Amino acid sequence: MKKTAGVLVAVTMSVVLAGAAMAGLWGGKVKTLTPAKGRLEIPVASIADGKAHHFKVQAGDGVMVTFFVLKSKDGVIRSAIDACDVCYRAGKGYEQSGDEMVCLNCGMRFASNRINEVKGGCNPAPLARTIEGNTLVIAMADIDRNSWYCTYKK
Repeated sequence: MKKTAGVLVAVTMSVVLAGAAMAGLWGGKVKTLTPAKGRLEIPVASIADGKAHHFKVQAGDGVMVTFFVLKSKDGVIRSAIDACDVCYRAGKGYEQSGDEMVCLNCGMRFASNRINEVKGGCNPAPLARTIEGNTLVIAMADIDRNSWYCTYKK
């Protein structure tokens, strides 16, 4: 009986810990940004490693908008809302797998060099951005225009 109880406790703890890790409760994969003067500024050096970096910011309508930024193989810094026209209601977003972003709802894969190039359907919704010196800049007006993608509950 003690052995069964011990196994049950171990399995329960494993499920709880895995769920907490997946939910991002310990550090999480999403960094919250605060806009200044109507824009977001992200140092290019902090995102130029070829990995997808997820951020969130509160839009003017109060919705928390989640987006990702990555430097693709071709050297371009790209950004997109963490949702698409098709799967946004699921609220699952994307994760990186090698040089692709993968929809966590339908499993579709998107080459990083296509982000910001292709829009509509299940493609990550493009988010306009500029580079000013060593800083990636995203206008809050662009965040506000895309907040509807993030009206789902995560």
